[in-house]
Amino acid sequence: MSADSYFTRAGATIAYQFTGSGSPLGYAHGVMLSRDAVRRLELFDFDGLAAERALLTFDQRGHGRSTGRPVPADYTFENVTLDLLGLMEDLDIDEPMDFAGSSLGSAMALHAAIAAPNRFRRLVLIIPPVAWEAGPVSARQWYADTADRIEQLGAPAWRQQWAQAEPLPIFADYPKFDLSPDVPDELLPSILRGVGQSDLPPLDAIATIRQPTLILAWDTDPLHPVDTAEQLQEAIPGSTLHVARSVQDIKTWTTRTADFLAA
Repeated sequence: MSADSYFTRAGATIAYQFTGSGSPLGYAHGVMLSRDAVRRLELFDFDGLAAERALLTFDQRGHGRSTGRPVPADYTFENVTLDLLGLMEDLDIDEPMDFAGSSLGSAMALHAAIAAPNRFRRLVLIIPPVAWEAGPVSARQWYADTADRIEQLGAPAWRQQWAQAEPLPIFADYPKFDLSPDVPDELLPSILRGVGQSDLPPLDAIATIRQPTLILAWDTDPLHPVDTAEQLQEAIPGSTLHVARSVQDIKTWTTRTADFLAA
Protein backbone atom coordinates (compact mmCIF):
# COMPACT_ATOMS: atom_id res chain seq x y z
CA MET A 1 0.00 0.00 0.00
CA SER A 2 1.36 3.41 -0.96
CA ALA A 3 1.98 6.04 1.69
CA ASP A 4 -0.57 8.82 2.10
CA SER A 5 -0.08 12.36 0.92
CA TYR A 6 -1.87 15.29 2.55
CA PHE A 7 -3.98 18.24 1.43
CA THR A 8 -4.96 20.98 3.89
CA ARG A 9 -8.10 23.06 3.59
CA ALA A 10 -10.43 24.91 5.99
CA GLY A 11 -9.42 23.34 9.27
CA ALA A 12 -8.73 19.81 8.01
CA THR A 13 -5.85 17.83 6.61
CA ILE A 14 -7.08 15.29 4.07
CA ALA A 15 -5.10 12.04 3.80
CA TYR A 16 -5.17 10.79 0.22
CA GLN A 17 -3.46 8.58 -2.34
CA PHE A 18 -3.23 9.26 -6.06
CA THR A 19 -1.64 6.21 -7.60
CA GLY A 20 -1.18 4.60 -10.98
CA SER A 21 -1.43 6.19 -14.38
CA GLY A 22 -4.00 6.61 -17.07
CA SER A 23 -7.40 8.28 -17.07
CA PRO A 24 -8.37 9.46 -13.58
CA LEU A 25 -10.87 7.72 -11.31
CA GLY A 26 -11.89 8.87 -7.83
CA TYR A 27 -13.67 7.15 -4.95
CA ALA A 28 -15.11 8.64 -1.73
CA HIS A 29 -16.50 6.67 1.22
CA GLY A 30 -19.53 7.32 3.43
CA VAL A 31 -20.04 8.96 6.81
CA MET A 32 -18.28 7.44 9.86
CA LEU A 33 -16.27 5.06 7.64
CA SER A 34 -12.90 5.40 5.85
CA ARG A 35 -11.01 3.78 2.99
CA ASP A 36 -9.85 1.00 5.31
CA ALA A 37 -13.35 0.48 6.74
CA VAL A 38 -14.80 0.06 3.23
CA ARG A 39 -12.09 -2.46 2.42
CA ARG A 40 -12.93 -4.48 5.56
CA LEU A 41 -16.58 -4.73 4.53
CA GLU A 42 -15.58 -6.59 1.35
CA LEU A 43 -18.64 -5.36 -0.53
CA PHE A 44 -17.21 -2.87 -3.04
CA ASP A 45 -13.62 -3.17 -4.26
CA PHE A 46 -12.67 0.32 -5.33
CA ASP A 47 -9.01 -0.70 -5.54
CA GLY A 48 -9.97 -3.33 -8.08
CA LEU A 49 -11.22 -0.64 -10.45
CA ALA A 50 -7.78 0.92 -10.77
CA ALA A 51 -6.22 -1.26 -13.49
CA GLU A 52 -4.66 1.08 -16.05
CA ARG A 53 -6.17 4.06 -14.22
CA ALA A 54 -4.89 6.83 -11.98
CA LEU A 55 -6.87 6.22 -8.78
CA LEU A 56 -7.63 8.99 -6.26
CA THR A 57 -8.85 7.82 -2.85
CA PHE A 58 -9.03 9.76 0.40
CA ASP A 59 -10.47 9.77 3.88
CA GLN A 60 -13.18 12.37 4.32
CA ARG A 61 -12.29 15.18 6.74
CA GLY A 62 -12.47 13.94 10.33
CA HIS A 63 -12.47 10.29 9.19
CA GLY A 64 -9.75 7.66 9.07
CA ARG A 65 -6.33 9.25 8.73
CA SER A 66 -7.69 12.72 7.93
CA THR A 67 -8.06 15.38 10.60
CA GLY A 68 -10.92 17.71 11.38
CA ARG A 69 -12.36 19.98 14.01
CA PRO A 70 -15.61 19.82 16.02
CA VAL A 71 -17.55 22.25 13.82
CA PRO A 72 -20.77 20.84 12.27
CA ALA A 73 -20.63 23.21 9.28
CA ASP A 74 -17.31 21.60 8.26
CA TYR A 75 -19.11 18.33 7.44
CA THR A 76 -22.00 19.52 5.31
CA PHE A 77 -22.30 18.11 1.81
CA GLU A 78 -21.38 21.50 0.36
CA ASN A 79 -18.17 21.83 2.36
CA VAL A 80 -16.85 18.32 1.76
CA THR A 81 -17.50 18.93 -1.94
CA LEU A 82 -15.06 21.83 -1.72
CA ASP A 83 -12.52 19.38 -0.27
CA LEU A 84 -12.82 17.23 -3.39
CA LEU A 85 -12.65 20.13 -5.84
CA GLY A 86 -9.73 21.66 -3.97
CA LEU A 87 -7.86 18.37 -3.94
CA MET A 88 -8.41 17.90 -7.67
CA GLU A 89 -7.12 21.41 -8.31
CA ASP A 90 -4.11 20.87 -6.06
CA LEU A 91 -3.26 17.69 -7.99
CA ASP A 92 -3.75 19.51 -11.29
CA ILE A 93 -6.26 16.93 -12.52
CA ASP A 94 -7.51 18.66 -15.66
CA GLU A 95 -8.81 15.61 -17.54
CA PRO A 96 -12.46 14.87 -16.72
CA MET A 97 -12.56 12.31 -13.91
CA ASP A 98 -14.77 9.28 -13.42
CA PHE A 99 -16.02 9.43 -9.84
CA ALA A 100 -17.71 6.89 -7.57
CA GLY A 101 -18.97 7.75 -4.11
CA SER A 102 -20.82 5.89 -1.38
CA SER A 103 -23.46 7.67 0.73
CA LEU A 104 -21.70 10.92 1.76
CA GLY A 105 -19.39 10.30 -1.19
CA SER A 106 -22.35 10.12 -3.58
CA ALA A 107 -23.69 13.40 -2.22
CA MET A 108 -20.24 14.86 -2.82
CA ALA A 109 -20.30 13.55 -6.40
CA LEU A 110 -23.66 15.16 -7.15
CA HIS A 111 -22.76 18.54 -5.68
CA ALA A 112 -19.38 18.52 -7.43
CA ALA A 113 -20.77 17.54 -10.83
CA ILE A 114 -23.23 20.44 -10.66
CA ALA A 115 -20.64 22.93 -9.40
CA ALA A 116 -17.90 21.90 -11.85
CA PRO A 117 -19.44 19.78 -14.62
CA ASN A 118 -16.38 19.93 -16.89
CA ARG A 119 -14.28 18.12 -14.26
CA PHE A 120 -16.27 14.86 -14.45
CA ARG A 121 -16.80 12.23 -17.16
CA ARG A 122 -18.97 9.54 -15.52
CA LEU A 123 -20.59 9.21 -12.09
CA VAL A 124 -21.34 6.19 -9.92
CA LEU A 125 -23.71 7.00 -7.06
CA ILE A 126 -23.62 4.23 -4.46
CA ILE A 127 -26.38 4.18 -1.79
CA PRO A 128 -27.31 7.87 -2.16
CA PRO A 129 -28.62 9.25 1.13
CA VAL A 130 -32.17 10.17 2.07
CA ALA A 131 -33.08 13.54 0.57
CA TRP A 132 -35.76 16.16 -0.08
CA GLU A 133 -37.83 15.22 2.96
CA ALA A 134 -40.95 17.19 3.84
CA GLY A 135 -43.22 17.07 6.87
CA PRO A 136 -42.63 16.66 10.61
CA VAL A 137 -41.11 13.16 10.51
CA SER A 138 -37.62 13.11 9.02
CA ALA A 139 -35.25 10.16 8.61
CA ARG A 140 -32.40 12.69 8.72
CA GLN A 141 -33.38 13.50 12.31
CA TRP A 142 -31.48 10.30 13.18
CA TYR A 143 -28.20 12.19 12.78
CA ALA A 144 -29.06 14.93 15.29
CA ASP A 145 -30.66 12.46 17.68
CA THR A 146 -27.57 10.23 17.55
CA ALA A 147 -25.26 13.19 18.11
CA ASP A 148 -27.31 14.09 21.20
CA ARG A 149 -27.14 10.52 22.43
CA ILE A 150 -23.36 10.34 22.02
CA GLU A 151 -23.01 13.47 24.13
CA GLN A 152 -25.39 12.15 26.77
CA LEU A 153 -23.91 8.65 27.06
CA GLY A 154 -20.31 9.41 26.21
CA ALA A 155 -18.74 8.11 23.02
CA PRO A 156 -17.32 4.84 24.48
CA ALA A 157 -20.73 3.73 25.81
CA TRP A 158 -22.44 4.72 22.58
CA ARG A 159 -19.88 2.81 20.51
CA GLN A 160 -20.63 -0.30 22.55
CA GLN A 161 -24.36 0.06 21.91
CA TRP A 162 -23.74 0.75 18.23
CA ALA A 163 -21.64 -2.42 17.92
CA GLN A 164 -24.46 -4.48 19.45
CA ALA A 165 -27.24 -3.02 17.29
CA GLU A 166 -29.04 -5.25 14.82
CA PRO A 167 -27.70 -4.90 11.27
CA LEU A 168 -29.85 -3.79 8.38
CA PRO A 169 -32.10 -6.68 7.31
CA ILE A 170 -30.25 -7.12 4.03
CA PHE A 171 -27.05 -7.81 6.05
CA ALA A 172 -28.62 -10.03 8.71
CA ASP A 173 -26.58 -13.05 7.61
CA TYR A 174 -23.39 -11.24 6.56
CA PRO A 175 -20.77 -11.62 9.30
CA LYS A 176 -18.43 -8.97 7.85
CA PHE A 177 -20.99 -6.18 8.10
CA ASP A 178 -19.12 -3.83 10.45
CA LEU A 179 -19.96 -0.14 10.66
CA SER A 180 -17.60 0.63 13.53
CA PRO A 181 -16.97 4.39 13.21
CA ASP A 182 -13.47 5.28 12.05
CA VAL A 183 -13.82 8.73 13.59
CA PRO A 184 -12.33 10.24 16.78
CA ASP A 185 -14.78 10.36 19.68
CA GLU A 186 -14.62 14.14 19.93
CA LEU A 187 -15.65 14.60 16.28
CA LEU A 188 -18.57 12.17 16.11
CA PRO A 189 -21.35 14.61 17.15
CA SER A 190 -20.18 17.40 14.85
CA ILE A 191 -19.84 15.07 11.85
CA LEU A 192 -23.31 13.65 12.38
CA ARG A 193 -24.88 17.08 12.83
CA GLY A 194 -23.19 18.41 9.71
CA VAL A 195 -24.47 15.52 7.61
CA GLY A 196 -27.93 15.78 9.15
CA GLN A 197 -28.13 19.46 8.23
CA SER A 198 -27.32 18.69 4.59
CA ASP A 199 -29.40 17.74 1.59
CA LEU A 200 -28.80 16.64 -1.97
CA PRO A 201 -29.08 19.35 -4.63
CA PRO A 202 -32.61 20.21 -5.78
CA LEU A 203 -34.00 17.90 -8.42
CA ASP A 204 -34.13 20.66 -11.01
CA ALA A 205 -30.38 21.19 -10.56
CA ILE A 206 -29.77 17.44 -10.70
CA ALA A 207 -31.68 17.35 -13.98
CA THR A 208 -28.90 19.46 -15.53
CA ILE A 209 -26.35 16.66 -15.03
CA ARG A 210 -25.25 15.30 -18.40
CA GLN A 211 -22.59 12.81 -17.29
CA PRO A 212 -23.55 9.15 -17.82
CA THR A 213 -24.57 8.01 -14.34
CA LEU A 214 -24.91 4.62 -12.67
CA ILE A 215 -26.96 4.53 -9.45
CA LEU A 216 -26.56 1.60 -7.05
CA ALA A 217 -28.98 1.20 -4.13
CA TRP A 218 -29.65 -1.51 -1.57
CA ASP A 219 -32.93 -2.37 0.07
CA THR A 220 -34.09 -2.04 3.72
CA ASP A 221 -32.04 1.06 4.65
CA PRO A 222 -34.08 4.12 5.75
CA LEU A 223 -31.04 6.42 5.63
CA HIS A 224 -30.29 5.33 2.04
CA PRO A 225 -33.75 4.55 0.69
CA VAL A 226 -34.50 3.14 -2.72
CA ASP A 227 -36.88 6.08 -3.16
CA THR A 228 -33.96 8.54 -3.31
CA ALA A 229 -32.22 6.41 -5.92
CA GLU A 230 -35.40 6.18 -7.99
CA GLN A 231 -35.87 9.96 -7.93
CA LEU A 232 -32.28 10.45 -9.02
CA GLN A 233 -32.72 7.96 -11.87
CA GLU A 234 -35.83 9.82 -13.01
CA ALA A 235 -34.10 13.21 -12.81
CA ILE A 236 -30.71 12.44 -14.43
CA PRO A 237 -31.14 11.95 -18.19
CA GLY A 238 -30.08 8.51 -19.38
CA SER A 239 -29.04 7.27 -15.94
CA THR A 240 -29.18 3.60 -14.93
CA LEU A 241 -30.40 2.22 -11.59
CA HIS A 242 -29.67 -1.14 -9.99
CA VAL A 243 -31.32 -2.08 -6.70
CA ALA A 244 -29.72 -4.92 -4.73
CA ARG A 245 -31.93 -7.22 -2.66
CA SER A 246 -29.16 -9.43 -1.25
CA VAL A 247 -25.48 -9.32 -0.29
CA GLN A 248 -24.66 -11.47 -3.30
CA ASP A 249 -26.26 -8.83 -5.49
CA ILE A 250 -24.32 -6.02 -3.78
CA LYS A 251 -21.11 -7.92 -4.50
CA THR A 252 -21.81 -7.53 -8.24
CA TRP A 253 -21.41 -3.76 -7.92
CA THR A 254 -17.67 -3.70 -8.52
CA THR A 255 -18.07 -5.53 -11.83
CA ARG A 256 -21.09 -3.43 -12.78
CA THR A 257 -19.10 -0.30 -12.09
CA ALA A 258 -16.08 -1.51 -14.05
CA ASP A 259 -18.28 -2.36 -17.05
CA PHE A 260 -20.04 1.02 -16.84
CA LEU A 261 -16.77 2.97 -16.65
CA ALA A 262 -15.30 1.02 -19.56
CA ALA A 263 -18.14 1.93 -21.89
